[in-house]
Amino acid sequence: MTNAKRSRSARIISWVLLAGFFALAGDAQTSSPQSNPSIQVSGAQLADMLSQRNTERATALKSYQGRRVYNFDYLGFFGHHHAEMVVDVNYNAPDRKQFSVTSQNGSTWVITHIFNRLLSAEQEALQKENQQRSALNSQNYDFTVLKFEHSSECDCYVVDVEPKVMSKFLYRGRIWVDAVDFAVRRIEAEPAKNPSFWIKSTAIRHNYEKVGDFWLPSQDHTVSTIRMGGRALLTIQYQNYKILAASPLPPHREAAQASPDSDAIPIPTPGSSRR
Repeated sequence: MTNAKRSRSARIISWVLLAGFFALAGDAQTSSPQSNPSIQVSGAQLADMLSQRNTERATALKSYQGRRVYNFDYLGFFGHHHAEMVVDVNYNAPDRKQFSVTSQNGSTWVITHIFNRLLSAEQEALQKENQQRSALNSQNYDFTVLKFEHSSECDCYVVDVEPKVMSKFLYRGRIWVDAVDFAVRRIEAEPAKNPSFWIKSTAIRHNYEKVGDFWLPSQDHTVSTIRMGGRALLTIQYQNYKILAASPLPPHREAAQASPDSDAIPIPTPGSSRR
């Protein structure tokens, strides 16, 4: 591969990393068992509840540890790039994460220019300014509650989120919000702003799991289609969580009352088998 072709490949693959940024800020969510899902909720109300709980979550979680398994594959015009890296993570509030690489294999270039950059981006995401830029709140997004979903796995509000500005820190798409905990369970979206002409499309899917009283990432899956041909796939599996320190959450009043807002929808009372 010539130096010019390698440089262009580096730029295109690096642009793919921007999509992976969305899961980095505010990754911990705590439960709120006093919430009552048998209500009408508008998009504005739901945004306010998420914002309130996010503030409490950030305050409550003091320390945790876990393991990540990173996988990256690119196959297309610029050849084939693959690598895997396993990383142990220790978080200490409010803005410190320590990463320890336990194993790595595959493309040295991918490890250096993609995985290591992801770890650096995650540290940067903890900075207050970046948290504000990427926060899931009414300052950054318009929320529209689409429906209520009841299943054996969850009772969720399905919500459309539309960014208010075309920023690389934001996305547009759909989120699933737990009706009891008011924590995001799933995100399916695309970047609000295409990072480059060379990226034709990017699909982002993030899933969260409950660990004790906290919701933490379980899987990130990002697929980018390259305009000149090819596809880049980035996955992150989150494992072995352990909450090391956390403070109690404050008691909550009822999350919301019946709303006269035009976008409010009636929510049926979910089954009680899940709790």
